[in-house]
Amino acid sequence: MDGTKTVSAAAIATPHAQKYLVQLCKHFQHKRPATWGDDKGKIEFTIGDCDLAAEPSTLHITASATSAENLPQLEDVIARHLLRFAFREELKIEWKRES
Repeated sequence: MDGTKTVSAAAIATPHAQKYLVQLCKHFQHKRPATWGDDKGKIEFTIGDCDLAAEPSTLHITASATSAENLPQLEDVIARHLLRFAFREELKIEWKRES
């Protein structure tokens, strides 16, 4: 592996960005390395990393996969868990590839 990553990002409108950031990190810390503070977090997966940043009305997620083939799986794992935690609201998650 040459160390390059395939990256995508999503900006999700929600008044609960900070709460979801903490929930995601706490959930995954049981099986994966995860760190977080009030407005930033990081989860390390075997196929890549997930960086999170919370603003008052937006949750920013950056998925950095170890390969282009792993990116859809990484996005899916993150999105499924976020949607499960946010079942009281309808979140719209649109991933955009970064170059």
